[in-house]
Amino acid sequence: MTDSVDRLYDAVLAAKGSDPVVSRTARLLRAGRPKIAKKLAEEAVEVVIDAMHGDSDAVVRESADLLYHLVVVWAVSGVRPSDVWKEMNRREQLFGIAEKLLKHHMPAKGAKVGVKMGVKIAGKVTALPDRRLRHRR
Repeated sequence: MTDSVDRLYDAVLAAKGSDPVVSRTARLLRAGRPKIAKKLAEEAVEVVIDAMHGDSDAVVRESADLLYHLVVVWAVSGVRPSDVWKEMNRREQLFGIAEKLLKHHMPAKGAKVGVKMGVKIAGKVTALPDRRLRHRR
């Protein structure tokens, strides 16, 4: 799949100089970041709706649209697919392939990451206040 995404990314970059009259991607790129981001969000919602309805064929079709729009967002943001694959590999090393990294586990940009008991850590861990301690009346 990474080859397909890489080819799509290259095609999106190539479309930057294309005529918006004949290229849907060039037209989208010309519309700017807000429009591109809106299209990405619309496609994500369509995937969710189709999944909620149990329509797996529609989920496949809409997922392809979602990936296309995600790649366009990457292109206008200066993010290469290899950047995303590196981050996924980093997360796999920390938590396994199936786990989504919680935001509070992510080191801040430029933060030094240490190792404690074989697990990479970033910064100091502090307990969050427990809201359940409030007395109910």
